[in-house]
Amino acid sequence: MKRAWLTIRSLVLWAVSGVHFAVVCTFLIVLGTFVDPRKDDWLQRLFCRNVLRLAGARVEVRCSPRFDPAQTCLFISNHVNIFDPFVVYAAIPQFLRGFELESHFKIPIYGWLMSRFGNIPVPDSPNREGLRIMAERAKAAIDSGISLIAFAEGSRTRDGHLRPFKKGIFSIAQRLGVPLVPVSMVGSFEFFRTGHWMLHPGKIIVFVHDPIDVTPTGRDGAEALRQRVQEIVSGPVEESLKKSRKA
Repeated sequence: MKRAWLTIRSLVLWAVSGVHFAVVCTFLIVLGTFVDPRKDDWLQRLFCRNVLRLAGARVEVRCSPRFDPAQTCLFISNHVNIFDPFVVYAAIPQFLRGFELESHFKIPIYGWLMSRFGNIPVPDSPNREGLRIMAERAKAAIDSGISLIAFAEGSRTRDGHLRPFKKGIFSIAQRLGVPLVPVSMVGSFEFFRTGHWMLHPGKIIVFVHDPIDVTPTGRDGAEALRQRVQEIVSGPVEESLKKSRKA
């Protein structure tokens, strides 16, 4: 009986959230044709919050006192499921854009939308030239006052634990020279697990950690930065997983 109720509840949540996504996203696409996305940022943020709310997720944000919402930053977050972009956009109080595989920009409508909204194309086959181009695109965005978010694992977790962060984004962070802000999403794995379809309504807590000043120090510096950020991001996530196992 309980299983049947959980199944029906998930179906309803998917349906309600999906209809809202389809209707409002279509409206934003049309609006984006005529209006600079920065001018309706509040509407995009509301859209993301409502997608999560209707799917059963409540978002709580815990920002470090040292975090300055007015300062352009590069955010590094863990990657859990397809709701992650909605979570970070709803939680981080800045005009924010992300990195997207270059091949995704070729998808009809979706690719145009990603380009129009300012996401940064990432070469599907990473190499030195590809990273250089990616860094130039990221710099152009940062210089125009757009903060960026990167899911440094490169793929979604299947067990709740963080996968090793890719090193390339940290080399790019050194080139950009902007503050790097670790972000931990806790509760997303319990809400929705990649590879499954059931939704489990609950709270997602987003930790926005202390900014890290980035100084170009070569390959060794990028590796040290990668390890440091991975430790910070994984801290609240691992603590939550331990509590879940004990419960």
